[in-house]
Formats: sequence, structure tokens, C-alpha cells
Amino acid sequence: MELSRLSRRAFSALAGTTVLGLSLGGSVSGRTLPASGAAGPAPTGPPPGPPGADGVRHRVALDRYSLLVDGRRLSLWSGELHPFRLPSPSLWRDVLQKMRAYGYNAVDVRLAWNQHSPAPGAYDFTGVRDLDLFLRTAAESRLYVVLHPGPRIGADVDAGGLPGWLRSAGGGAGTTDAGYARHADEWLSRVNAVAARHQYTRGTGTVLLYRVDAPERAGLTRLHDRLRADGIEVPVLHAGAPVPRGEAEHSRDAAEARRVHLAHLARGVTLHSVRTAFGGTSWGWLAASSAPAPTYDPTAAIDEARRPTDRLAPLHQLGHLLRHVPDFTRLDEAPGVRAADARLQVRHLTNPDTGTHAYVLRNDSAADVTSTLPMGGTDVEVTVPARDARLYATGLPVGSGRKLAYATVQPMATLSVGRLDIAAFTGRAGEMAHLVLDCPHEPWPTRLDEEAAWAYDHGRLHVTVPLRENGLTRVRIRSGESDRTTLLLFADDAASLRLWPYETPSGRVLVHGPALLRDVALDGATVRLTGDTVEECSLEVWAPRGITDVTWNGEPVSTSVSRAHSLLATWQLPGVPELVLPALDGWRRRAENPESAPDYDDSGWRTADLRTSHGTTPVPDGQPVLFADDYGFHYGDVWYRGRLTAAAGLESVSLAYRTGARGLLMAWLDGEPLGTHRTGGEGEAATARFRLPAALRERRRRRPDAGASPVLSVLVRRTRHDQDAHRSARGLVSAAFEGASPKAEWRIRGAVAPDPVRGPLNTGGLYGERHGWHLPGYDDGRWEAVTPTRVDAGGDRRQGVTWYRTTFRLDVPPDVDASVGLVLDAGRGRGNRAQVFLNGWNMGEYAGDLTDSPGTFVLPNGILRTRAAANTLALAVLSGGDTAPGPGRVRLELLGSAAGGVPVEPVASPGRR
Repeated sequence: MELSRLSRRAFSALAGTTVLGLSLGGSVSGRTLPASGAAGPAPTGPPPGPPGADGVRHRVALDRYSLLVDGRRLSLWSGELHPFRLPSPSLWRDVLQKMRAYGYNAVDVRLAWNQHSPAPGAYDFTGVRDLDLFLRTAAESRLYVVLHPGPRIGADVDAGGLPGWLRSAGGGAGTTDAGYARHADEWLSRVNAVAARHQYTRGTGTVLLYRVDAPERAGLTRLHDRLRADGIEVPVLHAGAPVPRGEAEHSRDAAEARRVHLAHLARGVTLHSVRTAFGGTSWGWLAASSAPAPTYDPTAAIDEARRPTDRLAPLHQLGHLLRHVPDFTRLDEAPGVRAADARLQVRHLTNPDTGTHAYVLRNDSAADVTSTLPMGGTDVEVTVPARDARLYATGLPVGSGRKLAYATVQPMATLSVGRLDIAAFTGRAGEMAHLVLDCPHEPWPTRLDEEAAWAYDHGRLHVTVPLRENGLTRVRIRSGESDRTTLLLFADDAASLRLWPYETPSGRVLVHGPALLRDVALDGATVRLTGDTVEECSLEVWAPRGITDVTWNGEPVSTSVSRAHSLLATWQLPGVPELVLPALDGWRRRAENPESAPDYDDSGWRTADLRTSHGTTPVPDGQPVLFADDYGFHYGDVWYRGRLTAAAGLESVSLAYRTGARGLLMAWLDGEPLGTHRTGGEGEAATARFRLPAALRERRRRRPDAGASPVLSVLVRRTRHDQDAHRSARGLVSAAFEGASPKAEWRIRGAVAPDPVRGPLNTGGLYGERHGWHLPGYDDGRWEAVTPTRVDAGGDRRQGVTWYRTTFRLDVPPDVDASVGLVLDAGRGRGNRAQVFLNGWNMGEYAGDLTDSPGTFVLPNGILRTRAAANTLALAVLSGGDTAPGPGRVRLELLGSAAGGVPVEPVASPGRR
């Protein structure tokens, strides 16, 4: 949880009049006025409805408990999604809809400056960088937006998101230096021109909060003026803002996710952030050195292939709890209670308006703990699994005048649907759930599933249910004093992930059964459902009164009315059909790196003759600046060619270089390989020492005139900039020699002009990249044809770069969402580096020389053509000379599929002209 301090004056200046009542010392005053103008804190009540671009102005404020939207309390459950890590705008809708279905009511968006700006003054908000489209899609998905444009965003992005060209702008990023501030202001103004049109306060979008990067208090006033001048009027969050915020990242499993987020809840946090909700891909040269793998966050609850993982259940449950149970948006510390077993840590809170009590239990031990806990005047036996946590409640209204006395299961949602009051509870499969209700009148319970049992005694109804694996148990409660019925639902984690509350303008709906519910529309007597199925499944719908018919993805569903007052499908919904992916064949191959030849024409390359650098890395005495960034080459591979004079007697070469993690250097002298050097997994600076091969030394000794001015060619895979040290050098640093003291005149060549569609981080300086070998439409007809076996094994061993290209077609049915991966497997032993290009888009690097494990690259639909269209696959393989230059085994793999999905538009992938 982030708790920080800022004066009332400074924060009010920063956040504007929409944020009220912020007091000194980092707390928030209880004197905040609700929108109605009534004195005192806003009372607990129904939260605001789902947001949208509704054309109505809204008021956003906060007090020490929560956000206030139009005077109503809002507990924000936000998941972080980086649009730049999903380079297919159609799929933004898919993930946003999944986030909403899984309980999120907001999306936390970071923007990478370097994705949008290839050069000073140049900005691109089109295609996969279309911020306006993303914000519209978020509003259509009925999610609030927390916008974080940086300028520095961290997030394991190259240079923390700062563009490469900023390195020569002067000053240090994050300071008040005029050079940096001028460019940062320009970036924020370009973002704000879009964001201002989508602010929830204006009713034109759902941007609710704005996060900024301004670590120095002195810059707050200037930043405030900048934002206000750009029309930003929503509240602004800052590292020094006195707003308790809970942020969790990289949970190892569901138990840790539950433990962390319940700890935030126990501290009174109502601004929750899950980092990250969706994993995403660090494609191209996007990743910082701290995250060199293409998969950004393998611990995300929705993975890189857009599939739910086993970490999702607690987030789904807590998100819906905070959305549908308003009692948890205003909690005060209550008198402490203790469990009988001291291994259980207990936090006790209460809502002063409703009298609901919450108990957060945490077990940090390595064993399950069963103990008694005083709840609601009764010692209740509870079990908390090892290294897990649980939330219990007492006094919670469940409808029809009934309240929860206590329960050994966690509340997930309470909602009214028609004449039903539904309360859903979750627990661990195999456990016995014990729930007790205070009933003002004698109830008439009905067991709707065989597992449930009940007993009524002295005004309390006791319900016991053994929680089934992936099963839902229903108990109906009526009485003669009310025409409303209470329905209790009990689910384990798996079943809770098939339980979907949904709010419509005409009332709430609850759906159980399918793998995902995307949308609900009430149309007369029909409820129209849209969603996904994976396997055959049941469908059960609780809908407002008057609803008699159901459609699923546009098709009518035959239903009957169940004893649980639901519409129950007569037949199961169909699952996804089996898909067969093609084998990859028809490969063609061509070796490159002509730059290593002594007679290669490098006259068009930059002369590396600078004597001072814009970076923080010292320039070695007596050496020119060789750092790639100083010559405008910020991403990808870089070539150097040094023409040596007075090199007679040369015996060895030492090359110092800096690359970040997993860097690589190859060197040649007059076309003869000297060797390959790797920095390893974590190194940044390294020195490669090469002794000239004996045959080369002998040849130079016998024919000294033939090699009077030899050419030293060096290829550096300079990987990425650190996110916290973007001005550190990348590329070659210096050269030293033994046996001779030659003078070196250096030239340098990196990437050509940035790809106008794919952006500046897509390509580097390999010969094939500079000449379009990675692009669709390139004529590879004269390349060598190779069989899949030869792709696995490669050809003759050589040091350098070898390209492989093929095309393939997919034929996925239009109503199926298939996630496809490309698997490269070098097998045991050291393999090669392979840069993967799909339809010209750089999907990342497989470091087969550093791992024995296969590498899987998720191919985003849109870039991947799945509807009977051709795809071009190109692999740039860097081989160190100790193995054949093949990429290893290459195949397509189905990572997941569902019947449903969203319409996908092809992503622009221009070919070679």
C-alpha cells in the first residue's frame, strides 16, 4: 500500500477543486462535504452505476474513506493494462470486457512515451498507438480509466518509457532541467489533448483519475498549471498525494493474491490496483534490461494469450464484493479480537452506517490452521489455509430483513434481481460451509441441491453446505411476512469463476455457467447474452421480472423456470470446436552479414568521431565516443567497422561493450571470425577478448602488406536501456590491442528510419532489417529452399546472421477466438539467438544460446491473420559459430480457444515496397 504525505495547499493546487477535504499529515479529513451539501461524511449506500460517456457532467471527490462520484461512495478495483503490450486494437476490447466481467470497475493505463515519439516534436497516436480509440473502448466496456502518461512509467519498459532521442536533450529525466521539462511538457500536452476529451467529469468519457510522474515538490505548481492549461480537471494522483492506495504485483499464486489484497482492505484501502491484470507482450525492443523476455508478466491473472489463470479467482471474488456490497467502501477500525490460535492474525473493522463487521484473517504459516474466532457474539470455528487469508463478515444485510450472523465462507456479492435477494458466498472446495442468518420471522427454507442442510433455532437459520469442486449449491428462503425470496449461493473458487453479476439500466442480472459473460441487454421480454464457452456448459439466468426468453450470442436458448426462480437452459451450450494448426514448411534461407567483409562499402555509415557524450558513461581516455545513442541508434543491433592502421604484429583484440542483460558481441577481422561473447543473464558491462586465430596470424605474418589496414567488424546486440538509468551507454565502449598499437577509424550503422506503422522500437540494424527481409512481400524466390529438418539442424557452422522465411495460412471459424503461439525449441545444449518477425512485426527474441527451454511467442490476432489469409514468418538467427545456424524446431501451438470472442480487424502490416 502506498501512504505518503503532501500539504493540503500543494495537493489542492495539484488536484483542483474536484478533490476536497485533504488535511495535513497525509490523512484525509472527515469534514469532506458530499455532493448533496449535507454535513458529515457521505453515508454508505448503493455505488454509482457503471460509467459511460453519457453526456452528463459528474462530480468526483474523495474523503478519508473512498472516492465519491456524484456523492456516492466508489471503491475502485482497478487492473493495470498496457495498450502498447497488446499491439492489436481489436483485442483491447476483448481484454477490457474480460476485466469488467472478472470484477474490475477500472483500468489503470500506462502510456509509453517512446512508443509514440520517434524523434523530437514527432508524435504518433494512430494504429496500435491510438489512445483515443482505447479510451472510447474503455468507456464502451463501462470501465473507469486511471491514466498514467508518465513521463517515466517504469513498467520494465526500455528507459522507463522515455524515448531514446531524449538522451541528448540535456539534463536528467525527472528533474526540473529546462531541456527535459520542455520535452516532457510537450509529451503531456499531446496526451492531454486526447485525454481531456474523455474525462468523466465532462460526461464525454470515463477518465476518472490522472497519475503523474513528478517526484520533486517544487515542480507541483508548474505541473498543476500545465495540466489545467491543457484542460485536465479530474483528480490527480501523485507519489506525494495523501491518498491511501493499495497496489499489488507479481503474486505467485491465488493465495498470495488474496493475502495481499485482503491486507489492503484491512487497512481501509478503497483505491485498489492490481498490477498487472493482463500480462501482455514486450514485443520488439520494448522491454527494459530488467525484463528481457517477451512475456511481460507471467504472474498476471489474465495471461499473455488472454486466458484466465489460477490466480484469477480471488481477484474476481473481491472485485465483485467491492462492486456489489457497499458496506466495504467505508470501514473503521473496530475493537481487536483474537483467534484462539495465535498463528492467525486478525484485523477487525466495522461500517459505522450499516453495522456490518469485517474480519480479515491471515495465516503466514506453512500449515492450514483451524481455530475459533469470536464473531457476532459466537465463537466460530474457521480454517485458513497455509499462507493464505480469509474475509468473514457479520451483520451483513442479505435481503428481506435478514442479516448474516456469521459464516465460515467469504461473501462475494449481494444483489436484488426481480423479487429475489441473492447472496453469493465462496470457499475452498472440500470444506464445509457453515452460514447463520438472523431471521426476524421464521423462514421457509428449501434445499434446491442435495448437498445443503439446514436447521432453525431461536431466531437463527443454520445452513451447512459441503463445497463441491466446480459446483454451485443453492438454498431458497421464504417467509409469510414478505413477498421477497432470499437465494443463497455457495461456490468454490472454480464455480465462482462461472458466476457473473451484471448491471443493466433496467436492473441486475446474474448468470451462471459459461466461461465468460461479455454483455447483457434486456430487450422486451428477452435477455440477450454475449459471451464465450470453452467446453459444453449449462446456462442459468436470474433476470428482472417479465423476462421470459434468452438468447446466447444471437441464438435463442430453450429454457424452463427452475425452483431457484432462474431461467435454466434445456440443453447445454456448445463448446469450441477442435482446431488443427498447419505445420510450418516451405522454408527459405539466406546468410547475411556482408558488413564483416573487408571490402564492404561503409561509406554511407556515420563516422564515429565524437569526443564528448550526452550520456552518463565516461568516455575512455584517448578513444572516440562509440556509444550507439550518441549517433541516433537507440534500439536493436548495431554494427561497427574500424579500419586499423599500423596493425602489423597484431595478436589480440579486446572490446569493451555495454548492453544490459543478455547482450552479445561478434567480431571479425578482415572477414575472419574472431569469436562471439555474451554478457550472460544479468550483466551490463563486459569485455570480449579475442586472440587472432593461428592461421590468421600466420597469414598476416607471411603477407604483411595484404593486411596493412585490416578492418575490424563488430556486431553488438545492445539489448535495452535500464528503466532507471536511461542515459547509460549502450553499444561498443572501447577497443584495445596486443602485439600492435593500431589507430582505429570507426564507422557505425544501426536501424534505418523508424517503421512509420510499427513504430521506432520494431527494428534494429541487421542487414536484413535494413533491406526489408522481415517484411511481407519481400521476394525471397532466389533464397535457398530448406526442409523443416534443415531448419532444425541448420547448415554449415558459421558465425553471423542467417535468415529463414516461410508463409502459412490459418482457417479459424469466424465465431472462434483462437490464441496461437509460435514455439522455438533449440533442444539440449547451446542454440542460437532468433529474432521473430510475424508479418513484419517484431515479436521478440528467443535466446536459445542461454536456455535449454523452448520459447513461446504469443501471436496477437490482427497481426496474425486467422481467417484464410497468408502470414509471413521471418526469423533472423544469430549464430556464434559453435553451432549450425538454424533456429531449432519451429512449430505453431494452440494456446487456447473459445467459442465467442470479439470481431478482430487486421492490423496494418505493410510489406516491402
